Amino acid sequence: MPLNLKAVGRETGPVEFSYSWREVILYALGIGAGNEDLEFVYEGKLKVYPTFAVLPSYPILFWALETLEGDLTKLLHAGHELVLHDTLPSEGKVYTTGKIVSLYDKGKHALAIVEMKSKDEKGRPLFDNTASLLFVGEGGFGGERGPSYREEFPLGPPEVEEEARIGENLNLIYRLSGDLNPLHIDPEFARLAGFERPILHGLCTFGVVGRTLLKKLCNNDPERFVSLKARFSGVVFPGDRLRIEGWRREDGYLLRVSTERGVALSGSFRSK
Repeated sequence: MPLNLKAVGRETGPVEFSYSWREVILYALGIGAGNEDLEFVYEGKLKVYPTFAVLPSYPILFWALETLEGDLTKLLHAGHELVLHDTLPSEGKVYTTGKIVSLYDKGKHALAIVEMKSKDEKGRPLFDNTASLLFVGEGGFGGERGPSYREEFPLGPPEVEEEARIGENLNLIYRLSGDLNPLHIDPEFARLAGFERPILHGLCTFGVVGRTLLKKLCNNDPERFVSLKARFSGVVFPGDRLRIEGWRREDGYLLRVSTERGVALSGSFRSK
């Protein structure tokens, strides 16, 4: 069944997302935090990883999938941008609105852009998420092609070079934070989607990168985190080792994240 082209412009919300220290710690474990990250995994003096802010987007993204009448086996998370306006408390309620702003015809595939804005209980802006959803094989409907993205990396050595190992069971932990797509746990479903085995959630990779950069560039201070933008260009499997490289720019860092198979993510990071 083709995508619902009339879905563009539709809005939803506000959708409530309520959380406590338990959800905060579970998320931290799901992006690879350990004993060396005690302030993010112990409720005594708990800090919240800034990328925890992607979690309220999940209900909106599943709403977008239903509204677009898309096939889950053809869906890939192609990109994501998170912009923070304030530091996240260790518990509370968040209210998120979402809008399908674009549906681009990329030839063979289709790309939907979903914008989400989240506020606290007093109506103050907390953070914004923008997701790019790729529907494999659903292009060719005659729509606008949309912008093209190509990162130009410098020839010189990166100013940031870090490694992060993806745990063999990280996909099992991360899914408990809300993304229950069977692509990330069910071998048969993964094969139907064209993969040899379950792949890691794109937003789990996003979180691992954010956690690594927060430690490296911000001394684990969430107040210094401004934004993280990623374009997912290759799959990451549980057990992979990520090579995270960053080149300094006036407004932050240009990022490239690779596995032994090649580039998995490119994007940018900004901090105060």
